[in-house]
Amino acid sequence: MILDMQTLFSDAQAITVTAPSTNVVDFSVNAEEGRGTAIPLLVQVVTTFTAAGAATLTVALQTDADVAFGSANTLYTSAAIPVATLVAGYRVLIDKVPEHTAEKLDSRYMRFNYTVATGPMTAGNLTAGIVMGRQSIGFPT
Repeated sequence: MILDMQTLFSDAQAITVTAPSTNVVDFSVNAEEGRGTAIPLLVQVVTTFTAAGAATLTVALQTDADVAFGSANTLYTSAAIPVATLVAGYRVLIDKVPEHTAEKLDSRYMRFNYTVATGPMTAGNLTAGIVMGRQSIGFPT
């Protein structure tokens, strides 16, 4: 897959407690990028997660008109993923930016938010971003 630094939300970001992605993608004030076109995404574990207990991770894709995300719109939320599943190479099952109402998609900024429950995690890293194309070999369906 091809990743670009301008559209990278997380670059091997350590996730031990609930946190937003390190980076926010700015689609600019009058963004028309991708309208009507599927925008492929990747969220992949690059370092296996560990926890003292039965921790889980939930991944949410959010947009907002403000870079501080004070009124975030959630476009997608994964199911709670058990720590035992979060091994290196695992991909969260979101393959593109979901279609939603205009007010959610017209927001200028986009990020991921990672929620750790029954944590904390003691290790684990994610890489997430908009990609040019998806590698489908080995991707769970």
